[in-house]
Amino acid sequence: MAKSRRSRRSLTIIALVVASLTIISIDLNSHTHSLTSGIKSAANSVFSPIKDGVVDLLSPIGQFFAGALHYHSVQEQNQQLQATLGRLRQKEAENAYDAQQLKQLTSLEHLPYLGSLQTVTAETVEQNSSNFTMTITINKGRSEGVDVGMPVVGAGGLVGQVEQSFHHSAVVLLVTGTVDGEGPNDPLSVDLVPLHTTLHKGERMYTSSLDAASFPPGIPMAYVSTFHNTAGASQETVTVRPEANMGELGYVDVVQWEPAS
Repeated sequence: MAKSRRSRRSLTIIALVVASLTIISIDLNSHTHSLTSGIKSAANSVFSPIKDGVVDLLSPIGQFFAGALHYHSVQEQNQQLQATLGRLRQKEAENAYDAQQLKQLTSLEHLPYLGSLQTVTAETVEQNSSNFTMTITINKGRSEGVDVGMPVVGAGGLVGQVEQSFHHSAVVLLVTGTVDGEGPNDPLSVDLVPLHTTLHKGERMYTSSLDAASFPPGIPMAYVSTFHNTAGASQETVTVRPEANMGELGYVDVVQWEPAS
């Protein structure tokens, strides 16, 4: 029974195809145009659902192959966009770094507390720290007039003192190596402050003007963070913070001043 139905369906399709071919042949004759117009209209009504069904069936398949063909191209475009975005981010970071370096260089011009003292501007090329000292290495040395014992300053104030000088480089001992501290901007403990010394929070500390001092007088060094008396202690407990930003020492000034011998 099923075989009979399939046979009839096949005969119907064949008949429709033959009819469409006949209509096309008749349509080529201009004298039968009016007749074929009606027949074509009826044929379109019959075949239109079949055509639409075939298009609906094949469209997803076509879209699948089109997507497969374009996937590699889309992937390459995505990789190119990611690379471009990476370059833009790197350029932005470089511009921010350059702006920061320029700001530090500009801040070293005409430091008011140096007066007429001559300076050598140097770039920090290395930072070193240990449990006992913190140092930086700068790119100027004896050939540029940098000698052992010379003070080193930043925009805010005293940074340290030249500990070693070579032909074209020098090592600077930071102020955090002359007082007790843990990090570049951590509070520092100051020793040998007599009991009952009058202090105020935020009060600035400057280099001394005493004879044989290690630095020229009047350079801002730190400001008082905390202070108090401890029972039985022989000195005041004082902590200070450096005036100079010890975390931003891209450029420093070496003051061409030497302690009196």
